[in-house]
Amino acid sequence: MSLASRSVCVYCGSRSGRHPAYAEAARATGSMLAARGWRLVYGAGDVGLMGEVARAAQTAGAETFGVIPEHLFKWEVGKRDLSTFIVTENMHERKKVMYMNSDAIVVLPGGAGSLDELFEVLTWRQIGLHEKPIFLLNTEGYWTPLIALLDHVITEGFAAETLRDFLTTVETVDQLEEVLASALS
Repeated sequence: MSLASRSVCVYCGSRSGRHPAYAEAARATGSMLAARGWRLVYGAGDVGLMGEVARAAQTAGAETFGVIPEHLFKWEVGKRDLSTFIVTENMHERKKVMYMNSDAIVVLPGGAGSLDELFEVLTWRQIGLHEKPIFLLNTEGYWTPLIALLDHVITEGFAAETLRDFLTTVETVDQLEEVLASALS
């Protein structure tokens, strides 16, 4: 598969969060995906960081693939002007469609939904269901407490040390671009 045909799933908040840096990173991520010729796969929302990453990707010419469950269509303001727009019956189907249509996963700041999505793909990786790379964009140290929690889980014997190997944490979109390019080559 050529790099131009790669798809990157981005999990992120349907809210913008407290720090302007979160929205800046979301926009920079969308622009970077477009510059690389990679398709954005995401939750199809037009609000919060989801809207930021999608609008930036579209503006820069990226193909966009959005997946939203029926019950969130109004709440997340389904973004209908995407290259591909899919409405699913439920959240489980949404996550499956997003995962199945991507080559790598990137997690920007977000809430419970983003954590749910992250932990599902992390668990699948842990039990050997896939080998897709998973990246945390640690904007403003947002994921630092989560990384500490995962280290605690390992230290307390509830996961093997290899759990941390399944996540790559980066601090900037430039670093994200570098590790994604390497992983997708």
